[in-house]
Amino acid sequence: MFNTNFGQTTLTNWAAGGDEFAMNINGFLNLFAFYSKDKHSWDNTLDLAIGYVRTTSLGTRKADDRIDLLSKYGYEIFDKWYLSVLANLRTQFTIGYNYPADTERVKVSNFFAPAYVLASLGIDFKPNNDFSLFLSPITSRWVIVTDDSLSAQGQYGVEPGKKVRTEIGAFLSANYKKDIVKNVTYKAKLDLFSNYRNNPKNIDLFMTNLFSLNVFKGLSASLGLDLIYDDDVKVFGPESNAPRMQVRQYIGVGYTAKF
Repeated sequence: MFNTNFGQTTLTNWAAGGDEFAMNINGFLNLFAFYSKDKHSWDNTLDLAIGYVRTTSLGTRKADDRIDLLSKYGYEIFDKWYLSVLANLRTQFTIGYNYPADTERVKVSNFFAPAYVLASLGIDFKPNNDFSLFLSPITSRWVIVTDDSLSAQGQYGVEPGKKVRTEIGAFLSANYKKDIVKNVTYKAKLDLFSNYRNNPKNIDLFMTNLFSLNVFKGLSASLGLDLIYDDDVKVFGPESNAPRMQVRQYIGVGYTAKF
């Protein structure tokens, strides 16, 4: 599924005020390949997203950026229950900035800074083609920060100057994708990870929700909500003393194609 949203506004001698020019563009691509034969099952998904907003006063700023690759192989041991191995990579395409003031920007992320690489062995429950629930008591996760300046600050839980942090913990992954009614698709993913070595009760969360409505011949509307909580990611800015929930909500109208 491919989706792109675009918006633009121009003001000239506009008494109500506002930026002279504003434009936003967002793109999302979801690819999946599912294989099933006899007792074997192999699921693969790739989510790519990028988005920018440009205004006269603030210039160009990023609104979305995500790479999420998942591969999961399972062998059926009981009806709808699979002994499975799972691998997941999550990172972004480009440099990300925080803006504590309109004239100031601070680099907070980059390609593979952070990147989360996860390898897991567990049990996968697949009651139907729409839903799967993966549970693992032993999972290895590597937090990678390849950007030298972010690594030197010890961002994302790595030791200052180091570029990789290794974690061992428990992992849960739930995935759901369904055409709810004709022309309306809902796609959701929930990942939970508990680090046995450091505050195991503080569970890391990554959740995405996307509703896509195909209005007419590709004309579409989309509604999304992303939630992230990582106990090792502090608030960027002057109050960087505690982790907090990261929230991204968006609404768009554009073009969607399914293939």
